[in-house]
Amino acid sequence: MQELEGVLLVDKPQGMTSHDVVDRVRRKLGVRRVGHAGTLDPMATGLLMICVGRVTRLLEYLGQGDKEYSGTVVFGVGTDSDDAEGQVIAQASAKDLHLDAVREAASKLTGDIRQRPPQYSAVHVDGKRAYDLARQGKRVELPERTVRVRAFTLDGLQHEGEIAVARFRVVCSKGTYVRALCRDLGELLGVPAHMRSLRRLAIGSARIEDAIPLDDWLASDEPAFHLRDPLLYLDGLPLWHPSREAMERLANGQAVEVGEALALSPGDLVLVVYAGTVAAVGEAMDRKPAAVRPKKVFWKRG
Repeated sequence: MQELEGVLLVDKPQGMTSHDVVDRVRRKLGVRRVGHAGTLDPMATGLLMICVGRVTRLLEYLGQGDKEYSGTVVFGVGTDSDDAEGQVIAQASAKDLHLDAVREAASKLTGDIRQRPPQYSAVHVDGKRAYDLARQGKRVELPERTVRVRAFTLDGLQHEGEIAVARFRVVCSKGTYVRALCRDLGELLGVPAHMRSLRRLAIGSARIEDAIPLDDWLASDEPAFHLRDPLLYLDGLPLWHPSREAMERLANGQAVEVGEALALSPGDLVLVVYAGTVAAVGEAMDRKPAAVRPKKVFWKRG
């Protein structure tokens, strides 16, 4: 019997880790190979992309597109984790904060920016996760990284005593920490800030509207019905449709010329599609005429 495979779009509930969802999917489908693309913190809800079966080998290529989020930010209180689950480490009045000033500050956090990850993050420091060090009370200087924020908009600013709360929408590149954006927005405004809530709405071409709530999926009598073709979500990689002969050569580990059909630079990745499915991932070589060598092969002769 052929193992189930595909991409499952889940609407993750609050309070669960991404790994918790993977465990539930694994047990429901009776499939060992299950993974996720793009972690969501337990407090966050929304779109989680789950890969099943052989599709787990495509995890590094899925989830590469921009991500879209909505949520709320609190001005006047800062936490050690930059979100609502952390310990309060700073407080200041935000009662005089105006929406125009918030929006102007947010505009300075768009485009290609330098961002310092939160102390409680999965970034590696000397072989250890930053959040493990933070839980041990060890504060480390995490290096800044360049991320791209395509949109950072805010509205609905409301004052609640000494604090102010606003709704936000963010469209950003992979590797962007939205709670760090909230923290840095507060710094620009001269008040501490943290992220109160977060919901992921999109990962590349995958949308929350196409996801199924986890509880509904777990209660389904046909859970495999919701598995989708990974080709739908492999954004940004060029496609190449080889001949049968070329496919066999790739499967044997040989490089194959691709002609003028693809404009490739050395090191570029190519999705090799044969008989309507992802058959391999190839890598462009530094030679003329253009050629691709196999990086991962899924196709089996039949």
